[in-house]
Amino acid sequence: MIKKCLFPAAGYGTRFLPATKSMPKEMMPVVNKPLIEYGVEEAINAGMDGMCIVTGRGKHSLMDHFDKNYELEHQISGTNKEELLEDVRELIDSAHFTYIRQREMKGLGHAILTGRELVGDEPFAVVLADDLCVNEEQGVLAQMVALYKQFRCSIVAVEEVPDNETHKYGVISGEMIKDDLYRVDNMVEKPEPGTAPSNLAIIGRYILTPDIFELIEQTEPGKGGEIQITDALLKQAQSGCVLAYKFKGKRFDCGSVEGYIEATNHCYENIYLKDKKSSELAKKVTGKK
Repeated sequence: MIKKCLFPAAGYGTRFLPATKSMPKEMMPVVNKPLIEYGVEEAINAGMDGMCIVTGRGKHSLMDHFDKNYELEHQISGTNKEELLEDVRELIDSAHFTYIRQREMKGLGHAILTGRELVGDEPFAVVLADDLCVNEEQGVLAQMVALYKQFRCSIVAVEEVPDNETHKYGVISGEMIKDDLYRVDNMVEKPEPGTAPSNLAIIGRYILTPDIFELIEQTEPGKGGEIQITDALLKQAQSGCVLAYKFKGKRFDCGSVEGYIEATNHCYENIYLKDKKSSELAKKVTGKK
């Protein structure tokens, strides 16, 4: 049903300066993998094979990461280091990657509009890579794809946040139509303290129908002088239907130092060490060194 995932990756990552002065925030490693690789894995596990990446100045390492590195692979060929590339090699073979540059930073809505040429006239997912989402049973995008098959409309992922943090997010209100699923009737981008319509904050996972592009084109700059996807989605909700889904899983804000450290600790303990033990067990069973 949904085959393409759009990754807006042109931002400067200013919350993580000076690390992001020369390194794209999407390439910051959580344990031994960059953030964007986790996002691509999530999209592939949700059945998508078209990865559409909106890049900007100084983002060449994103393209390099999802490509062969012949010199490196030649140097480690035949050594025990070669297996460290197996996961990303499989990832590259499982999807195709296209890129387009966003020449001006005009907000998330504009970044998504920039990706229109890559996405085409079909429903698509959007992943903000610095929101790292984990769920051992089913990824957040896979959960949302299942909902899209049922409802066939735009869906945003939301989570409850403390009332004193609602000013950092787009916030929704709506009617609960079943457990953890709401029909949106209002959306506000970064509301002033004390004015948020709820404590349900939009995080970096979306499924969007292609008519969103025309709505973005009709959207005037909003909060911060940027074209906000929240404003375009509100128009879509008022004229049709937008759902908000309180997803199952855990989300880390890796654009902040605190969230990044929390994500690293979690992934090291719950993913990296488990994978390492599984790999060592497999070697014992097969007799490989």
